[in-house]
Amino acid sequence: MSTPALRFQQVVKHFDKKQVLRDITLDIVPGEFFGLVGMNGAGKTTLLKCLFDFCAFEGGKIEIFGKSNQFPSSRAPIAFLPERFMPPYYLTGRDFLKYMLQLQALEYDEKAALTCLHALDLDSQALIKPVRSYSKGMTQKLGLAAAFLANKALYVLDEPMSGLDPKARALLKQRLQQLRQTQSTLFFSSHALADVEEICDRMAILHDGQLRFIGTPSQCCEQFKAVNLEQAYMHCIA
Repeated sequence: MSTPALRFQQVVKHFDKKQVLRDITLDIVPGEFFGLVGMNGAGKTTLLKCLFDFCAFEGGKIEIFGKSNQFPSSRAPIAFLPERFMPPYYLTGRDFLKYMLQLQALEYDEKAALTCLHALDLDSQALIKPVRSYSKGMTQKLGLAAAFLANKALYVLDEPMSGLDPKARALLKQRLQQLRQTQSTLFFSSHALADVEEICDRMAILHDGQLRFIGTPSQCCEQFKAVNLEQAYMHCIA
């Protein structure tokens, strides 16, 4: 049996006296597309912060391809886009991409950057414009481009559709499906159940710090006797 791309084992997290993650146990296998669904405040972003060792957790352990997440080297195979993505406002798009790749000891390829921007419907002029002039959608596309240009084995994206118009959302879905050809793993959080149903092999519903469901979208509908994923989600968190 292959080593999981991500393994959360009985992860517990408190803020002051409130328990925000309760015994989170979850395996994501290599090559899997996995969606994490939940309301605001359910604990999705907190779980990702624990994954990246941005905050300590009080119980359990997290592994990335079999290595403890507390070792910086364990995070080398990951490309991460946070929900509140704010690149340095004084950099141009090109400078930002170069900087992010340099941090990972990767070379910047102008042709590859232009191809990636085109695939996300971001005009090539964005490379020479300062980030402070970007719209929310342009900023999100730049962050996605930085993640894809890194060519990692695992992509962790927190609300990747945020700020994108319908065309950009469709193009991003196409780009994500291309990752399957490279056997990359995708772990993303989302409020959009339709996106999860379309993209994911499996999903988990996180509610009040607990995993209420783990399985395929169709299994979710079947388990909660619902005609669609939206209804299944509502039954799950009731």
